[in-house]
Amino acid sequence: MAKKIKLFDPSVGTKEQQVTQQVLKSHFWASGAGIGHVKKFEDSFRKFIDSDNCVAVNSGTAALNLALSLIDLKGKEVIVPSLTFVATVNAILLNGGKPVFADVKHDTMCIDPHHIEKLITKKTKVILPVHYAGMPCDLDKIQQMCKKNDLILIEDAAHASGAKFMGKRIGSHGDIVCFSFHPVKNLAMPTGGLIAINSEHRKMRDVLLARRWCGITNRNNFEYDVKEVGWNYYMNEISAAIGLVQLKKLDAMNRTRRQIAKRYSKEINLERKMPFDENCSYHLYWLMVKNRKKFMEKMFNAGIETGIHYRPVHTMSLYKKNISLPITETAGKGIVSIPIHQNLSDAEVDRIIRTVNQNV
Repeated sequence: MAKKIKLFDPSVGTKEQQVTQQVLKSHFWASGAGIGHVKKFEDSFRKFIDSDNCVAVNSGTAALNLALSLIDLKGKEVIVPSLTFVATVNAILLNGGKPVFADVKHDTMCIDPHHIEKLITKKTKVILPVHYAGMPCDLDKIQQMCKKNDLILIEDAAHASGAKFMGKRIGSHGDIVCFSFHPVKNLAMPTGGLIAINSEHRKMRDVLLARRWCGITNRNNFEYDVKEVGWNYYMNEISAAIGLVQLKKLDAMNRTRRQIAKRYSKEINLERKMPFDENCSYHLYWLMVKNRKKFMEKMFNAGIETGIHYRPVHTMSLYKKNISLPITETAGKGIVSIPIHQNLSDAEVDRIIRTVNQNV
């Protein structure tokens, strides 16, 4: 029987094993102050994406929650795509804001700037685009709208570690950019996230450092103060040590993903599928199929894992809205993710393409 092909599979080698053992033996596994490997990872990732500042946290969800906590959202609106993981929208609600759902573009599944423009009101405070599947959004158009309307740009880059837009890495454009380093992500950690800060918002670093560790400030040995509420959001040393190893090979892993995506875009016989773009990090590769349930069953029976990313948030009970987002709603019924990661062999890619073409 043929080996099962996983939808996600992190790249784990001897170096990840070695640094994990080193951290375990050190007995220094975690620090709310963010010293040791955590500080090294922040500095290394900041240089990698060329942002002004970086603050490491324990998940992409924590990054979103902390980033939005910097903005007074009470009575304010945040424009966000409905085609995203629910954590993106939860963070708006948890910080007192109102999510306003925008449709996505037909070809990229990223937020549609033309729809954003129609949704801006006097209550709009933030535009929160998602670089869906690692495909960069139209940041130039979105930045222009933010500047014109005095809005804050907070990017959800959970899928976009290593992606680029107009020659610059994602993380160096928006006011605040949130990353995720979950085990299934391009840069994998047991758990992790990061907030990149740019321009005048770099002064927010001290606020974020306090809020990621229960609001603690002015720490001097065992003495410290708390001036505002915070959370237990700091990154642990094991994750940071693994992240430093992963970061060194991230570009190479993303190149492999792009090579696979290039084959998929050429060889899969479907009208609607993810386009090829050299700037994309290809965290996911999506197809649009007619009978999703039947297609996924056939792929499963052939030993190939697939997934659905995502159910549109505006169709969920908590966020149900009587609005029309035709492209998002079509995607919600037919979108399927197929395996795309650095551990796939050429033979496995052949098998995926062949099986997809037999069953679409």
